[in-house]
Amino acid sequence: MATGSGEFIFPPQEKHVHSSSIVECPNGDLLVCWFYGSGERKASDVRIRGARLKPGSAAWSPVFEMADTPNLPDCNPVLFIDPEEKLWLFWIVVQARRWENAILKVRTSTNYQQDGPPSWDWQDIILLQPGERFAQVLLDGLDALNPASPLWSDYAPKYVDLMAGAAHDAGKRQTGWMTRTHPLVLSCGRFVLPLYSDGFNISLVALSDDRGTTWQASDPIVGLGNVQPSPVQRKNGDIVAFMRDNGGPPNRIQTSVSRDRGETWALTRNMTIPNPGSSIEVIALKSGAWLLVCNDTADGRYRLAAYLSHDEGTTWKLKGYLDKAVSEKEGEYSYPSVLQADNGSIHVTYSYHTNDGRETIKHVTFRE
Repeated sequence: MATGSGEFIFPPQEKHVHSSSIVECPNGDLLVCWFYGSGERKASDVRIRGARLKPGSAAWSPVFEMADTPNLPDCNPVLFIDPEEKLWLFWIVVQARRWENAILKVRTSTNYQQDGPPSWDWQDIILLQPGERFAQVLLDGLDALNPASPLWSDYAPKYVDLMAGAAHDAGKRQTGWMTRTHPLVLSCGRFVLPLYSDGFNISLVALSDDRGTTWQASDPIVGLGNVQPSPVQRKNGDIVAFMRDNGGPPNRIQTSVSRDRGETWALTRNMTIPNPGSSIEVIALKSGAWLLVCNDTADGRYRLAAYLSHDEGTTWKLKGYLDKAVSEKEGEYSYPSVLQADNGSIHVTYSYHTNDGRETIKHVTFRE
């Protein structure tokens, strides 16, 4: 892996560009999307855009529009191709300029391998209904964690009181669940859609046993600032979720394990790999190894690393850096989206922000 290799999907420009997602189409096209606009939750012009790379081509297609809710920000798009080769686009629409008011939207396509954007067949809103058990699991988990960090312990009583009030409010439980990383299809066929809440500052997953027709919320994945989960399944059926750390120090990637197909989750634990409050993604490779792409610093998004694990996440070895700077003053490289193509090549797209305020999405490919 050569640090700094790869290509921009479009030239760096002045608008905000962030949170890409990549899939490989059955015909070999790479399809990527991201959000674009004047900001994030507070900018009404934010929309979802995309581009594709044809097999054998060195240049990405012109950018096209994938989704736009008029006068509201569309953010955090996620692409997914299911076992029946249907394309899914999950994303959020932000109401009242607050992440905790986000609505989870989805659209699907069976006609997406032509030039330009997919032709969408269907669109809906995913409404989750975590019940009172959500509140009990969350509060029991926070009580068991008993955080020792001064950042948390000084405010823990107030924090727990606030969480208790919100967790018992059905309206707050049912809104603000946001996408970021690829869904996982379990060996049993269940769809696992990873979600997180900036209101509760935790994660959960949406589960579907009917190929996405209906969705049910799992128990919360309880930790201190564990968001944007990336799930991967072990050979024994367990699911491990790797998460960004939005909590207090030490700033580390957090993990949790589910032993019942994603319905309940253990309290989070810290890895040794640092995390500066930035999204990560983990996938299982065809070889059986796991690949983790992340910012492995505690103080910024200026270094984007790839790690390999040959024991299903127990230990990790640094493979190399996709992009690397000395500090964020030189550039930011973050929010990776990762896939392994049918031919075994690994593809990563990520937000690339230059030191002069311009932004784009970068694509890098390498072999295991």
